[in-house]
Amino acid sequence: MLNLTKKTAIVSGGSKGIGKAIAIKLAQAGANVVICSRKKENLDSAVNEAGSNGLTLTPIVCNASNNKSIQSVVDHTIEKFNKVDILVNNAAANPYYGPILNSEDSHWDKIFDVNIKGYFNFVKACSDSMITNNSGKIINVASIAAKTPLEGLGVYNISKAAVVMLTKVLAKELGEHNIQINTLSPGIIKTDFSKALWENKDTYNKIVKSIPQGKMGSPDDISGMALYLASEASDFVTGSIFTVDGGITM
Repeated sequence: MLNLTKKTAIVSGGSKGIGKAIAIKLAQAGANVVICSRKKENLDSAVNEAGSNGLTLTPIVCNASNNKSIQSVVDHTIEKFNKVDILVNNAAANPYYGPILNSEDSHWDKIFDVNIKGYFNFVKACSDSMITNNSGKIINVASIAAKTPLEGLGVYNISKAAVVMLTKVLAKELGEHNIQINTLSPGIIKTDFSKALWENKDTYNKIVKSIPQGKMGSPDDISGMALYLASEASDFVTGSIFTVDGGITM
């Protein structure tokens, strides 16, 4: 049930961290995987890493805050593989860290353009292919920040809460087309994106102490749940939130 042979997946923000781990996991399961992100050098690095393990990833440069760029990724994917079966919305932005009352309009615009509008525009661009095939899997990567505000990340927290509702709305509207849409909510995962939370030794120790499993998660800890949500094993699961956090939000 976890075999993705003949399936085609797009993973936004797929060149690093959680996105790369998910892309590699889907490729291991047999899927044709397209990864996209802003920087070509990061994409090339991910492709080379996958290649060294006998896997193929197709890289496409994309700005997840630009609808034309998103549509181009989907168009190229369909041109190469004829369809889109799986979409993993993972690209995210967080240009501001600090008290929310000190945030500026530009911070809100950037975060919501990528974290919400980008997710929606990717779904919209992929929906025609999925509706035509009466089948689809969409995974919107949120965060425990959607329900447990993380200090200094106010605008980001709000955007991730919006991802949860976006998932539910889409799940309800696209359910009749046999498209399952779910939210994957990672805990505090050791990636470049979360470096501000773990780079400081005191902060890191405080975080680890609050996690029942006694460690921060790795991107690979998230990829197994993503595989489940991308496969037929989750065919009767939609509009749900799957938290992978080592127990920190218990």
